[in-house]
Amino acid sequence: MNVLLIDGHPDAGRFSAHLLDLYEHALPPGCEVTRVAVRDLEFTPILKHGYKKRTEWEPDIAALAGKLDACDHVCFVFPMWWGAEPALLKGLIDRLFLPGFTFAYHDDDTWWDRNMEGRSADAIITMDTPPIFLLLFYWNSIIRRWKGQILGFCGFKPVRILPLGQVKFGGAEKNAAKWTAKIQKLARTITQAEASKKKPRLERFLNRKKD
Repeated sequence: MNVLLIDGHPDAGRFSAHLLDLYEHALPPGCEVTRVAVRDLEFTPILKHGYKKRTEWEPDIAALAGKLDACDHVCFVFPMWWGAEPALLKGLIDRLFLPGFTFAYHDDDTWWDRNMEGRSADAIITMDTPPIFLLLFYWNSIIRRWKGQILGFCGFKPVRILPLGQVKFGGAEKNAAKWTAKIQKLARTITQAEASKKKPRLERFLNRKKD
């Protein structure tokens, strides 16, 4: 299985990187693993023209697009800041998850094709908000968004979200064993719901850009 790991923290040596280490080391034998840190990529995280006009990909984004297209499974790890992912990771999603590549709107109705079908996804989200507060006060907004409006929208299936909190006030140290076990279980049990539906999407997308 081809596994793509994405560290979404804008700073090096942080808790997200440690969690991704745990996940990587627990992957089943024989996985082909590619690891990318968003902070190491050179790109403009602003989709200036929206979908009206193409913002050409920088080499690092183009290379990551190839890795995403080839993968069978992707795992994102990042902290929740102000109810969402860090701005740099949001910018990466804006620039990378483009119509025609990860999804495709229909011309004659409001539906769309989920171009990432045949691939699965995990997201591990750290937070200072206790998960029960995230549920009761914010209705799991970041979880629902990443599961339904980002990864699920593009066809990744299954999409599994693991919220880890409260990190501050010693929460990370107190819950280290429990969180480690959850991450290891997540990594050991990756599976594609509909592997036969996986199709390469990048070449056609790039050729359409040239038309």
